[in-house]
Amino acid sequence: MVLRTSGRAERWTLPDLDAAVQRCRAQNARGIRCILDVLGEYARSEEQARENRECSSAAIAAIGEHHLDASLTVKMTAFGASFDREAARDSLLRLCEEARAHGVGFEVDMEGRGLVETTVEAAVACARQGLPVTLALQTSLDRTTGDLDRIVRHGIKPRLVKGAYPADTDDLTDIRRRFRALASELLDRGVPFSAATHDPDLVAWLVEPPAGTVEFAFLMGIADETKRRLAEEGRAVAEYVPFGKQTGIYVARREAYLAKMAAEGRTPVP
Repeated sequence: MVLRTSGRAERWTLPDLDAAVQRCRAQNARGIRCILDVLGEYARSEEQARENRECSSAAIAAIGEHHLDASLTVKMTAFGASFDREAARDSLLRLCEEARAHGVGFEVDMEGRGLVETTVEAAVACARQGLPVTLALQTSLDRTTGDLDRIVRHGIKPRLVKGAYPADTDDLTDIRRRFRALASELLDRGVPFSAATHDPDLVAWLVEPPAGTVEFAFLMGIADETKRRLAEEGRAVAEYVPFGKQTGIYVARREAYLAKMAAEGRTPVP
């Protein structure tokens, strides 16, 4: 599903890799690194999974060729995890190896509850082969405390997210509490991590630690003022940049997030 007529997709996504490279180059000039995401989750066939692998490989090559301050992030369902988890894991490992060969950062997004263990195991497999990787962990899941300790022990960098999939809690106050608890543990241990949140209370709290411990990660299409301000202050800032034609599911999640904040009487950071 491609959302074009309303302009909603254009806010949240870019049409192709060329546009993503241009966006990343402009953001790098502002001191903001980028996390490129090839849209294409929930591949339903081997052909779709292969196309997603090829697009991801092209993105790695482009980041390296243009010397961008960027990483590639992937979702296991894009490589067919819905019907062949072993093949999806193999694809992830190959792409992680490609990223290292090009000197490009590699990240793994977290998806629904049923894929959490598979995704954590795949990231750990990368780390065991000496491949650097960042893994998103959802603070809305009860198991995340244990997963966080596990991945840190393997040298995997955490990217803490609220979680956009059905989880153990959908109460935003509880999720904020959980986010702070997990972030506090990482800060106390001196473990670098990425904090992917637009919540004004969490962002204000996270700027208190010294610069260099926390990377602030924001979505494209939101929080532009905050991105620029934090980057100008010398903070590590990243922007999540999705591109491709399969925009429907991604855009729906973004709009649901804003609607939920609005229902709570809150707005994301500007």
